[in-house]
Amino acid sequence: MEDQEVKLVVRENYARVAKQNGSCCSSACCGTSKPKEISKRIGYTDEDLEAVPSGSNLGLGCGNPTALASIKAGETVLDLGSGAGFDCFLASNKVGPEGRVIGVDMTVEMVARARDNASKGGYKNVEFRQGEIENLPVEDSTIDVIISNCVINLVPNKDKAFKEAFRVLKPGGRLMVSDIVLLKKLPDFVKDSIEAYVGCIAGAATKDRYLGAIKSAGFGDVTVIDETVFPLDCMTNDPTGQAILKSLKGTPEQLKMVQNSISSVKVGAIKPNSKP
Repeated sequence: MEDQEVKLVVRENYARVAKQNGSCCSSACCGTSKPKEISKRIGYTDEDLEAVPSGSNLGLGCGNPTALASIKAGETVLDLGSGAGFDCFLASNKVGPEGRVIGVDMTVEMVARARDNASKGGYKNVEFRQGEIENLPVEDSTIDVIISNCVINLVPNKDKAFKEAFRVLKPGGRLMVSDIVLLKKLPDFVKDSIEAYVGCIAGAATKDRYLGAIKSAGFGDVTVIDETVFPLDCMTNDPTGQAILKSLKGTPEQLKMVQNSISSVKVGAIKPNSKP
């Protein structure tokens, strides 16, 4: 499938999520869990969940990058694939009134929802921009910290995505991402499923390939801070969750193999200071 076709399907699916009043977690996705319950399972605290506007947490992540990014007051933070603004609002509370948070998302409907959440919550230091991660609408060397939560796996050109992240970071700036990677290659019946791609499975890179893309972009101190096997039925909390499981027509043994191939990682990296 061509990159542009993949992007179109991903955009259409997440646009549907943005238009809903709340996220839609079917019985095939994390049982009967709600976004709050899913978020607690992947690293958010009750305090985090109470500190953001209602409707900003869609339960779409696979970790909590804001908890590990060591965000400081006065910094400028960029969230790649900001969705309804959940992590942006948490970052806003950390940078304070002297800091700034920018969220970038390619889905018009998601950006609109995030802006509405920011308005309702009175966030003056947060802005949301529509754009693709491979072509960020952000100036060179203007960002202190980049965070991203289960999004870069959806990007067809991960090398370009990390090069763009490197471009917009200031020298000494930090990258902290939570994402899905593969511990081994997926069988064809998964790779060929666009539903699985939207659910963060078929589009994921192998762990070595993912880390290699970060290093090739120029980052140093690339470190896997945490890694856990991530259950297949918690890959997504959007309407494709049930479709993903239905689309995976393999045998029970094959499905178990798929689940054991998927890992949630938290990766940190630094943009080196400019050479004298």
